[in-house]
Amino acid sequence: MRRWAWALAAGAWLGAGGVEARPLRVMALDQCADQYVLALRPDAELALSPRADDPDAWLREAAAGRRRVRPTLEAAIAFRPDVVVRYWGGEPRLLARLEATGVRVVTIEDANDFNGVRTDIRAVAQALGVPGRGEALAARMDATLRSASRDVAAPDRSALYLTAGGFTAGKGTLVDAILRAAGYSNAAPGPFFAPVSVERIALFPPARFVLGFFDQARGDWRGPGRHPVVQRAARGRVAARLPAAALTCPAWFAADAAAMLKAGA
Repeated sequence: MRRWAWALAAGAWLGAGGVEARPLRVMALDQCADQYVLALRPDAELALSPRADDPDAWLREAAAGRRRVRPTLEAAIAFRPDVVVRYWGGEPRLLARLEATGVRVVTIEDANDFNGVRTDIRAVAQALGVPGRGEALAARMDATLRSASRDVAAPDRSALYLTAGGFTAGKGTLVDAILRAAGYSNAAPGPFFAPVSVERIALFPPARFVLGFFDQARGDWRGPGRHPVVQRAARGRVAARLPAAALTCPAWFAADAAAMLKAGA
């Protein structure tokens, strides 16, 4: 009987396309999506992910008091969203059912530069029916970038980005765009994300470090980035410590990370 009742409720919602005379309902399937919907449609009826107010969420304070749901088909049926926003969240069964029943699903794409972030902002804003807010958010990002910018990234102002887990980020990443926006050249030995050995740092210490995710006390607490050898190599050479909240999502606040980097230089 219980299974039959659940199927009947699902059929009623799915058959109607999930739309009726009510405020716009927006469901976010992961923490990155939370940031976008909180920034662009705080006036909508939101169902945020369970991680919306975690310490590494940029808009964690704005998430206070908001509904939180797990990214499941059952939760979607109960909430009946008009639009679903995701970055990586949502298992295939959920996404397929949503799209098959006419619910608009917008995916935040990976961005390796600020042009990609602008594209994401505009895509989500369009799906949420607020293109003007998207343009305003992109303009705010651009203003922050202008305040963070230097004339040019110079070789003598090189820096190695390093996470507590011992990873760096080379060309083809948003971190590289953040470094360049603040006038640094990237000291990463190769493109994309890659591990950096403790031995390499000990033998060839970079001129400067930009540390990321070190504010997460329980994150990679035994990772290579926290090794005593690395800590000694970084002493007096840390250009900035970027918080996890500024780095977890390809979003407008990557520009704030660039501003932090310039301020810490």
